[in-house]
Amino acid sequence: MTIATFSDHTATFPQTAATNAAGTAIIEARHVGKTYRAERGKELTVLRDISFTLHEGEIVAILGRSGAGKSTFLRILAGLVPASSGTVTYRGTDITGPNPGVGLVFQTFALMPWLTVQANVELGLEARGVPREERRRAALQAIDAIGLDGFENAYPKELSGGMRQRVGIARALVVQPDALFMDEPFSALDVLTAENLRNEVLKMWSGNQRSIKSVLIVTHNIEEAVQMADRVVVLGSHPGHLIADMPVTLPRPRDRHSAQFEAMVDTLYAILTGQSRDGGPADTADERTAAGDGVAHGTSDGAANQTAAADQAPARASDADHQASSDMLPNATPGGLAGLVEIVYDHAQGIDLADLAAELSFEVDDLFPLIDAGTMLGLLTVENGHVTLTELGRQWRQADILTSKTMFAAMLQDKAPLVRIIDRAVRHSEHGRLRGELIVDLLRARHTDAEAERQFNIAMTWGRYGELFDYDADDDIITVDAANPANATRAAEEASETD
Repeated sequence: MTIATFSDHTATFPQTAATNAAGTAIIEARHVGKTYRAERGKELTVLRDISFTLHEGEIVAILGRSGAGKSTFLRILAGLVPASSGTVTYRGTDITGPNPGVGLVFQTFALMPWLTVQANVELGLEARGVPREERRRAALQAIDAIGLDGFENAYPKELSGGMRQRVGIARALVVQPDALFMDEPFSALDVLTAENLRNEVLKMWSGNQRSIKSVLIVTHNIEEAVQMADRVVVLGSHPGHLIADMPVTLPRPRDRHSAQFEAMVDTLYAILTGQSRDGGPADTADERTAAGDGVAHGTSDGAANQTAAADQAPARASDADHQASSDMLPNATPGGLAGLVEIVYDHAQGIDLADLAAELSFEVDDLFPLIDAGTMLGLLTVENGHVTLTELGRQWRQADILTSKTMFAAMLQDKAPLVRIIDRAVRHSEHGRLRGELIVDLLRARHTDAEAERQFNIAMTWGRYGELFDYDADDDIITVDAANPANATRAAEEASETD
């Protein structure tokens, strides 16, 4: 057995996604769904009706928020997790177990700590029954190609995070897979190490002697997706579903500071925040996919993906779980939201989400809950990846503490259904007291136990900040905030309406 050399750093990069996408299909997923049995026998749908094709000669990034099922979808394509519905084929053959054409790189390195670097790299070859001497030669060549020559006999504990991930990449490449799958491979690394390793992977991909035919990378980092991929597939959340499939036609190597790069990043931010090109909410898969500059389906598999997306739209509009997710409170604190409004306030003309994330040193999954909270409460607007304060947002920023709390309470009453329901339930209870477990039990009818607890805790934080109610966690009792005179006024108004 021989292994290709991946060290040709001077080779030219493929120029466009269009040329790459014309290659032979390696892996095809058709109408894939995944459902788990959750607590109390309930079913939890993680993925719904996703169709996707990976072609020879392309790097594809799967992008999405937390909860989009990106890693689950990757593992289904790799044959590590069975799909609940739909089919996955490798070069035309249905897969019923581990996909023989895939090498997988994990976020957490997944090295055996008791094995040396060389032994870790040989694991896949050993599992395939490759003779000892042959796998030794192949492993040493892979280790050299990935830049770890001299560390063959080192143990993982002796290596930095970047070096450990290099071992993981060498272990995946040594089996000469058709497709290299990478599950958030750089997220556990520091910024500089991650950037260096991204470039190393791109250099290996550009090498004339590379054996891998395609790369599929899961990420929540939009800049990383645009930097590396020829095509970006975007999944929506709760459950995971296809919302865009966009080619990236920028020439390589890519300049992060170019107008074209920044425009592509802004477009993807707009898609992930659910904004159509005119700034309105993109409520269907068709609208959100159209946000990709009208080229969301420019690959040779575009027609199938477009049909799948269109088919999903009516079902999603009526699905209970989709409706429930639209009412969910974003996982953001009032203090964090106030800090975000403070920063956006300093930009009179607003700020691009990409620049905002860079200014805050936030990842996408850290930023989006704050953005969602701000838009839910009417403090922010997001149009095509550009965030600005509303007039209400400016007033809230300029208000004193007491006034800002009163305003926040009014926003919750108007825009946060769960907080409003809890507030009214407490005030209408016989003694102005309510057990928190009652609210959690009601939430469990629509959410998993963990999500029900999370939604309850967010509601308590928001409601207490707005002085709508108090919560004694020790006794699990919610009570009306008697210190807030607005509560007495509101109770009197509701009483008169009842009369």
